[in-house]
Amino acid sequence: MSAQKASRILVVDDDGAQARALSDLLKLEGFEVRCAGGASEALALLQAWSADAVLTDFTMPGTDGITFLGQARQRGVRAPFVLMTAFGTLDVAVSALRAGMSDFVTKPVDASLLVHRLKAALELENLRSENAVLKTVVENSEEPLGLVGKNPRYVELLAAAQRVAPSHATVLITGESGSGKEVIARSLHVYSSRRSGPWVVVNCAAIPDALLEAELFGSLKGAYTGATSDRVGRFEAANGGTLFLDEVGDLPLHLQPKLLRVLQERTVEPLGGGKPRLVDVRLVAATHKDLLAMVREGRFREDLYYRLNVIPLTMPALRERPEDILALGRHFLVRFSRENNRKMSFSQEAEERMLVHSWPGNVRELQNCVERAVVLAPTETIMPADLFGARTQGGGDRARGLAVSVLDSAVNIEGLEAALITEALARSSGNVSLAARMLGMTRRAMQYRAGKLGLDSGDGA
Repeated sequence: MSAQKASRILVVDDDGAQARALSDLLKLEGFEVRCAGGASEALALLQAWSADAVLTDFTMPGTDGITFLGQARQRGVRAPFVLMTAFGTLDVAVSALRAGMSDFVTKPVDASLLVHRLKAALELENLRSENAVLKTVVENSEEPLGLVGKNPRYVELLAAAQRVAPSHATVLITGESGSGKEVIARSLHVYSSRRSGPWVVVNCAAIPDALLEAELFGSLKGAYTGATSDRVGRFEAANGGTLFLDEVGDLPLHLQPKLLRVLQERTVEPLGGGKPRLVDVRLVAATHKDLLAMVREGRFREDLYYRLNVIPLTMPALRERPEDILALGRHFLVRFSRENNRKMSFSQEAEERMLVHSWPGNVRELQNCVERAVVLAPTETIMPADLFGARTQGGGDRARGLAVSVLDSAVNIEGLEAALITEALARSSGNVSLAARMLGMTRRAMQYRAGKLGLDSGDGA
């Protein structure tokens, strides 16, 4: 069983001896502790180190503890604050709680009481974060984050993602374009301890090489033509949260050593020089490319590949999970119907066509087809033409002639489909893969349709 991650406590006290004593006490209780001598030092530290709770003195030179709390909140620090004060009056306590302090203790500090109140503040904050996530899920999606499917490979992937999410390990998600890699990446963030922190996305393929370094790592004024001010990079913007590097296989070779250095040292160096800056970021990367093949070809660094591939997750293509097509289609139908204030449904013919379509564009293609149909369909019942358009090329006249013949002979869709599958299996001598190719379907999609029609698709090659 893996050890639970230690909670991080920042102790802020201008009395060095007192701060060291508190640090030693909290470390013995299993906390990870850092100290700051005042508000300014603490604010700088909080930008690079994500504390789970802050223990601050009330009386400090320049800025008192309550003012320090307000400054931290303005900078986006959401951690609970516990105040230490030698003035255990009701006025101080009321002022502290009204300002947003989670709790307070009086000096001289009682060790057991301090530990108890810190743990209570941490537990309350965890409950608030969990409730906020659940509220967002319930309000924004009938299926959390669009994680829809019952395909065994997909269910196994979701289970692995659920186990990985609470960790801080780097994750590499591979799979075809449009298969839903970003949805899995986002779920890793939402169900992690960093969910209240930033979620930052960078598409390495969409940013010109000349700009990508500054985009990722930041830049200083004058670092390049047009750099009229300092610029915060995406790594710093994601501090305390998750950075998603999409299409990491498109990262230029000359930038790969710099990314490797960030992963190893947890610091970034802005373009143009300057002091390295600490960053506390969980990295999730994704690509549709074969990175190992790129390593062999010298187009991707081997050491970076293994740094990224700590936890590998592979996203199946939509054609490999035919049993999920209708569930996903209906999920998008509900979503886009709500967004466009329409009450839409699929016709039986539309659902049949969705099941036999090969979906080369994967989930993204399905999503786009459903959204287009919801917006443009002339009636509230979506027909195949609303999803796929009129097929007038590549044998359109022959297809129309066949359709007329089928309608004239009063053959229903299921009967025609059953006959096509049976004939394809006969022509291929029971070779399932060859029969599927004849029908323009994947092997799994054909076996799924055959099962729905009560046919034996066989177990051939």
